[in-house]
Amino acid sequence: MKTENEAYLTLAALCAQAEHCQWEMTEKMRRWELDAEAQARVMERLVKERYVDDERYARSFVKDKVRYNKWGRRKVEQALWQKHIAEDIRQRALDEVEDEEYLSVLRPLLKQKRRTVKAQNDYELNQKLMRFALGRGFTFDIIRQCISVEDEPDEDTLVD
Repeated sequence: MKTENEAYLTLAALCAQAEHCQWEMTEKMRRWELDAEAQARVMERLVKERYVDDERYARSFVKDKVRYNKWGRRKVEQALWQKHIAEDIRQRALDEVEDEEYLSVLRPLLKQKRRTVKAQNDYELNQKLMRFALGRGFTFDIIRQCISVEDEPDEDTLVD
């Protein structure tokens, strides 16, 4: 069990290394069995000194998950919800990512997946690709844009 000051110092050091949200910090203090009043004081101090900022956390979380983990909007939104990020903060952070960025992430994923999927016809192939993309958290409209582009023949493969 940690004291209030030890908890503050540990969490401040943790937050100095990477972004963390209030819920994560509260969970750590709960596991350390710090009483609720001490948790509130430590949290207030971390927020006041800007070690913890849920909006900043949400922005960096969204960018990282879309760019590096190749997640779609729905999956990122679900992950932020699980971390107890407020609805308005989630929406602002998600709205910062343009549809074009989701498209640029999904296109190569579908192209790569298309090579490995076994299907008896185009319909079955597209269904499997859609399920894959939905599992990655992409919205139906983004998926449809990518799949309809994938279905069109490349201009350089057309014979005159």
